[in-house]
Parts: sequence; C-alpha cells; structure tokens
Amino acid sequence: MVTAFQNAQVVLLAAVLLAACLAKLAVREPAAAGRTTHVHGVPLRVTALRRRRGAAVGVAVAEGLLGLALLVTSHLSVRVATAAAFAVATWAVSEMRTHRPDAGCGCFGGLSDKRVGRRSVARAMLFTGAAIAALSAPLAGMDVLRAGTAQVGLVVTVELGLFAALSPELGTLVRRLFGRQGGRPRVPCARRRSTLGETYATLHDSDVWAAYENLVMSAVPLDVWREGCWRFLVYPARFGEREVEIVFAVSTAERDRVVRSAVLEREGTAGAGLSRGL
Repeated sequence: MVTAFQNAQVVLLAAVLLAACLAKLAVREPAAAGRTTHVHGVPLRVTALRRRRGAAVGVAVAEGLLGLALLVTSHLSVRVATAAAFAVATWAVSEMRTHRPDAGCGCFGGLSDKRVGRRSVARAMLFTGAAIAALSAPLAGMDVLRAGTAQVGLVVTVELGLFAALSPELGTLVRRLFGRQGGRPRVPCARRRSTLGETYATLHDSDVWAAYENLVMSAVPLDVWREGCWRFLVYPARFGEREVEIVFAVSTAERDRVVRSAVLEREGTAGAGLSRGL
C-alpha cells in the first residue's frame, strides 16, 4: 500500500504540473482585474513579475517539462526538482497571503484571480508533501498508468477530490464558462461602487482598527481618498507624547475585504518617517 501511495503521488503531481502549464498558457488574467502593481509608488514585485507575459510563459514551460519528466522517468533528480519547486511555491503563496492579500497567486494562470487565502496555502503545502512522498516512488508516471492498479486509482481519486475542495480556481472556471457569477456580471474591484459607509463598516470591524482604536484622537478622518481597489483614511493619533497619523487602507472588493495600516510622524515633528508599511 505504501508503494501504491508513492506511485500515486507521481501521477498526481504530473497532472497538476501539466494542468498549471496549460492554464498559464491558455488563460490570461483579465487586464481589468482592478489590481495594481504599485501602492504609493512602491512596486509589488511578485505581482509585477507574474503579470509579465514572458515570465508567465517561462514558468509554464518549466512546469510542463517537469510534469512530462515525471511521466517518463523515475530519476531522483526529477523528483528532487519537483519537491523544490513546490516548496518554493508554498513559500511564495504564503508571502503573498501576508503581504499582498488582495492578489491572486497565479498558480493556474488567470483562473487564480481570487485573493490568496488559507485554502491556497494549505493546497501548496499538501502538494509539497506529495512531492516529498514521491521521492521514493519506484515507477515513472507512465509506468504507473500502464499498471493501472485499483489502489493507485483510489488514492489519486481521493487526493484529486481533496485538492479540488482546496482550489478556488474551480469557481472561477465555472464563471468563465458561463460568463456570470451569482446571476450577474463580475465587477472588478477598481471599478466597483463602494460607499464610504461600507468602508467605515469594514474598517471598524477589522482587527487592525481594534489595535489602534484607543490611540485615535478623532472620529472623523483628516483625509479620505480612493486609489484603485483601496480607499485610504488618515486619522490623527497619539503614541505617548508623539503625535502621529495612522493611514488605513481598506479594500473595496466585493468579498473578502482586508484592512492594512501605516503609522506616519505628523509633519513638523522630529524624525518624520514611516514606522509601519502598508
């Protein structure tokens, strides 16, 4: 049973890599997705790289070659390269969830347009575990398919069901096929109408606001403006003897809105500068 499980991982990983390759080549992310590669002039390098078509094609080709290699050879170097690739992908997805929560991971091209959540991170971790389990698999993927054992088929079926449950791309694929989401067209967050009341409600319900609420000196913000998928609110605050300004960035997305913050020294005070970045 252990050998059957290991062989099943080879087939699973080859299928995933080939699917990711085809998705990246065939499904581009919509140009009007409403996400920017800069916030206040700071480039978001992971997202910017993903948006370069040449880089996306390069990653897709590498994934496709790795998937084919898993099918035709059982050489250890191919297995190690696969495990390393999924480990790097897990790190990248985790970083995006922390530092760029409004962007999709691009794991399956334009289908991966939803913000990176726990499901995407868990999926990447499980793929990495599968790649580690496949290191000792005795057969190449094609040999496993030719053998066609019931045990391998059962393991692959169960794992595909698990990974499908962890994949938001399936919902995106259905929307693209039928052209609608919940009976109406999808509106990019940059063009979506977001009221100020909605922004206040999102802000006041967030953990970020709770962390600074007792430091804020006014219920009315000093300034409010919107840029793309974010609305920014500036509040005066006091840290001990220091007067500062707290900038809250509130997502204007329809779902899964997030709130981020930055603390700035007020103009005219010594040592003005950014103490916490958005």
